[in-house]
Amino acid sequence: MTRSILVTGGAGYIGAHACKALAKAGYLPVVYDNLSTGHEDFVRWGPLVEGDIRDTAAVSAALRSYGTVAVMHFAAKAYVRESIIDPAKYYDNNVSGTLSLLAGMRTAGCCDIIFSSTCAVYGEPALMPIDESTPAAPVNPYGASKLMAERILADYQRAYDLRAICLRYFNASGADDAAEIGELRDPESHLIARAMMALQGHIHDFQLFGTDFRTPDGTAIRDYIHVVDLADAHCAALELLLRSGLTGVFNLGTGVGCSVKQVLDAVQAVARRALPAIAGSPQPGDPPQLVADPALAKRVLGFSPTRSDLRNIVETAWAWHLKAHPYRNRPE
Repeated sequence: MTRSILVTGGAGYIGAHACKALAKAGYLPVVYDNLSTGHEDFVRWGPLVEGDIRDTAAVSAALRSYGTVAVMHFAAKAYVRESIIDPAKYYDNNVSGTLSLLAGMRTAGCCDIIFSSTCAVYGEPALMPIDESTPAAPVNPYGASKLMAERILADYQRAYDLRAICLRYFNASGADDAAEIGELRDPESHLIARAMMALQGHIHDFQLFGTDFRTPDGTAIRDYIHVVDLADAHCAALELLLRSGLTGVFNLGTGVGCSVKQVLDAVQAVARRALPAIAGSPQPGDPPQLVADPALAKRVLGFSPTRSDLRNIVETAWAWHLKAHPYRNRPE
């Protein structure tokens, strides 16, 4: 019998890729999403339950209706700058929403959860690469809200019949090989997607946020991991959780940093177009470098990225923008 997994935020970028991976692994992904930022046409590998995670009764009903054996929790607000301007939105959705989800799980008797966390919980660490023992010291409400949710999960594990794996990932990027789903946000904030939208003429305010960091070329360095690799890591974590009950916190990255300039050079090479970029000021709390130590995920989850070389990330993202991006019919 096919086992069902409730995927909160499953109509979003990473959640939809996770649903595709779950279906490939033999699960039935049941998307639970209020579609405030998600996309109904991203729900292709299982049913959609339209609802809000802050509606405990609706969460419980969905879990019971499909007999789900576990939850993958992606539903969250995720704009760093917005979190600084409107922290109430982030604590309400990301923290209160997680509490409501857990209440629904307890009512329905579902005790296993994979939580989508972030490297933003580390803030601005002094040492690279970042492993899981690095002190968590978020510098914005987004990162703080994710860390609070992690703490809630840890406390619930000690007090109640709950088992959780938290996955702290670095820069999700790329798109699935078939270009069925990709990065689609309004507004778009991620570097690769914004660069490609600028190349296509869909945005006109593209700029580099900082060119004088203490890095080899002056631009910020980040660890880019392909979204399909992320989806596979979620499936690996789920299998481990269901099979052995092992819980924990794991970084998901490659251990390789790429500068903004390197990324933009790769985008221009793949697209065969030049990208004029205006230099802007660094964003508040924007560290010069964030690179993961992925050793623990490799050792415990058996996970190693296979699609995350920069060229493949950029090629799959560009294919999505050319084939499936909703701006494709606008004049360039």
